[in-house]
Amino acid sequence: MKLEKLTIRVEGGQTITALFNPSKLVLGKSVNWQEQRAKERDVPELQFKNGQPRTLNLDLTFDTYDTPDAQKNSVREQYTDKLLQLAMVAGDKHRPPVCDLSWGALGVFFQGVLEKLDQQFTLFMEDGTPVRATCQCTFKEWRTHADDQRRQHTQSSDIAKTRIVKRGDTLSSIAAEEYQDPGMWRPIADENAIDDPHSIAPGSVLLIPTLTHRYPLGRY
Repeated sequence: MKLEKLTIRVEGGQTITALFNPSKLVLGKSVNWQEQRAKERDVPELQFKNGQPRTLNLDLTFDTYDTPDAQKNSVREQYTDKLLQLAMVAGDKHRPPVCDLSWGALGVFFQGVLEKLDQQFTLFMEDGTPVRATCQCTFKEWRTHADDQRRQHTQSSDIAKTRIVKRGDTLSSIAAEEYQDPGMWRPIADENAIDDPHSIAPGSVLLIPTLTHRYPLGRY
């Protein structure tokens, strides 16, 4: 079976192929959650704010010493400078290029930009020519706004929020606006420790909880 090499396809057409495949790929992801203030709660409601782009960390090794040629080429000129260009502003986009990383059966498994590059040169010829290097690469996920919007299926009932009570508001009317069901007023009352659903003061701030397994539609 043919050995497949990890490949970085650069926006604009350039391709960088790993001389040696990495021993591991490290993918990271973090998410921002904001606590919502609520009375008499040991664990406050959490509102999802946004996800952070994934990160991909990998090490690539390049070597121009282990060749039969007496004249050894610079590993910088042949390999590592190409990686460095991924962190440089180029072309008419006024930013570094976007890259697609693919590897054999994985196909394109990551699309992103090079966020950080550490190049460590570990072997030199007598004249100082570097002939071996390890590059520690950190890529950050990149996605167009239109593509990201297509992947989202958010609904207002899935998002915790606050609301200022207006004159004439009732918990039923607020539930009708927020959940499209006036009968779903009790989750709002429970979340804000309201005993009398007909007595809410204009100007007060209510926490509108998410409708999850705790408050499914049709429960009340």
